[in-house]
Amino acid sequence: VQLVESGGGLAQAGGSLSLSCAASGGTLSSFHMGWFRQAPGKEREFVSAITRSGSGVYYADSVQGRFTISRDNAKNTVYLQMNSLEPGDTAVYYCAVNLYWIEYKVAAKYDYWGQGTQVTVSS
Repeated sequence: VQLVESGGGLAQAGGSLSLSCAASGGTLSSFHMGWFRQAPGKEREFVSAITRSGSGVYYADSVQGRFTISRDNAKNTVYLQMNSLEPGDTAVYYCAVNLYWIEYKVAAKYDYWGQGTQVTVSS
């Protein structure tokens, strides 16, 4: 399975960005998906996750109410809409596959990762 993130860039505080994660080498509808982020000098942290069907969505407290995860299985793509961005959201954002929906907040439980996309939020 190959994952490719896109949509990162520079935004001002209060602005929005939309990330996409395109999957190949597998059928996206078979995978539970997550988004993580990693800022310089910090550990990779959970941002959001979505079940295979899309019926279950989960968020870190820090992004609840500002970020929205969604998926389009027909397009083999998962999205992360980020609104009301804050400088603290600055990080490299990664999408990942969790094959068995095990501990979805734990990065080590994910099986495949994309290369990441940089998000920078200026104050």
